[in-house]
Formats: sequence, C-alpha cells, structure tokens
Amino acid sequence: MLSNVWHSWVMVGRFIANDGGGEHAWSVRDNASNGERGDGLTESAARQLAADLELQYDAHGQRDPGTVFRRDPPVPVDAYQPVGVLDRWLKENGQWVGRVCRPDGRIVFIPQSELRERKQD
Repeated sequence: MLSNVWHSWVMVGRFIANDGGGEHAWSVRDNASNGERGDGLTESAARQLAADLELQYDAHGQRDPGTVFRRDPPVPVDAYQPVGVLDRWLKENGQWVGRVCRPDGRIVFIPQSELRERKQD
C-alpha cells in the first residue's frame, strides 16, 4: 500500500512499506532496485524506514543533499485542515514537498504550496 508515501498531490514512491501478514512481518520494498531494504519490521518501523529512505534516494540513486532540508524543530502544519508535524523538506520533480507525520503516525509528503504553519496557542 502506498499510503505511507503517497499524497493526492505528489508521489515520492521509490520505497513502500509492505504488509507481510503479521505484527513483525512488514518490509520495505525498493521499487528502483526491485528489492527489499528491510524485513521483519513492525508497521510503524517499516513506514518510518520507507519515509527516511525517500529522503536519501530518488528514482535514480543517491539524492542530492541540497534537495533535502531539515526543519528543526519540527512544526505543526495545516493543509486545509490540521494534518500533522513537518520535519523535512524534500525537492521532488522540481518542487519542494514537506514530509509530515500525521497524528496516527503515518507519514505523507505534501507540496509546499499546500502547507501552512499552524499557529501555536
């Protein structure tokens, strides 16, 4: 399932967390090399690993470090509604996208033009 890296506006989908049918049966599929990057993982660990690998590699290999920007500290963001916490920026196909951890722990990538920093109370 692509839900850990797919957003309706953008796909950063070289790495996909796959459910192997058990609590510790998740793996991370590398679509560019047609191989596995991790197995025997929990769902949460597999989704995190897939999202972290997206920051390191694009479809062609090692990602240019200038195309990834760490947001420190991470900030809550909205995209028409509260969506989660932004911790990285990634340049994909010429546009910046934010890596956002949703409250349920899933990670999505959302274009910069759709994100707004949430004002803290």
